[in-house]
Amino acid sequence: MILVADSGSSKTDWMGYFNGEIVKFNTPGINPYFLNEQDISKLILKNEILVQYAEEVKEIYFFGAGCSSPDKHEVVSNGLSFVFPNAYISADHDLLGSVYATCGDEEGLNCILGTGSNICHFDGNKIQDGHHGLGYVLGDEGSGTFFGKKVLLSYLYKKMPEDLASEFKKTFPAEKEQIITNVYQKPFPNIYLAGFSRFMAAQKDHPFIQHILKTGFQEFVDTNIKDYPRYKSIPCHFVGSIAYYYQDELKAVLKDNGIRVGKILQKPIEELFNFILRKEGVVKQAI
Repeated sequence: MILVADSGSSKTDWMGYFNGEIVKFNTPGINPYFLNEQDISKLILKNEILVQYAEEVKEIYFFGAGCSSPDKHEVVSNGLSFVFPNAYISADHDLLGSVYATCGDEEGLNCILGTGSNICHFDGNKIQDGHHGLGYVLGDEGSGTFFGKKVLLSYLYKKMPEDLASEFKKTFPAEKEQIITNVYQKPFPNIYLAGFSRFMAAQKDHPFIQHILKTGFQEFVDTNIKDYPRYKSIPCHFVGSIAYYYQDELKAVLKDNGIRVGKILQKPIEELFNFILRKEGVVKQAI
């Protein structure tokens, strides 16, 4: 059995291929910056489907947020090895997974706009070295965490229009002290902050939210995409819920900057799964 996983900080999407059958399931996000080997094993063992197939899994291809260095690869690999003792395990960065899903074997820019954000240039063979992906404290422009923080700060600083502020308070009744506790003292503050970005969905047409979205996407373009000299001559692909649900605003900003839009995927797992199966010579395409 082959398992392929695409993991963000919030959720991991899994797909498996076993005797011609495809299985799909989800677990919480697996990020080695926030979880150690034991945490990962415990998390996996809570999923009945994964445990059911554990002994039969022969190969795992894991692509995850935070898997940007050999030591982080090892954390994930060791955590999975405890649950899947008979499996060959490959752990790599989620950027590579999204590149396989969007670019395939063609050159392009690949962007992640989900809970966090990142970008890379793929030359058709390998990812070129970059200096982005600084995380939610230093970077993550245009991400769920970025927008959640913008929305939250506008409310706390009383910069949000009164009609929106009233709706925000109904949706998120937490007081300032509780918010500060969640951000500074509890685990996964990036996911907590990203949760506030959901407020934009119901209020997307409001001029204030439109301004936040467009300026946030422009900041991503200025900080990340324009860092690549050939950004206007190759397709620019996107993966992630923020890119997917706000693609109208994203496309408008990209058009204004002369950027050619490629694929925009909410989740890369199906395209990634098919790419891995083709690459490993299992089947031409499962889906």
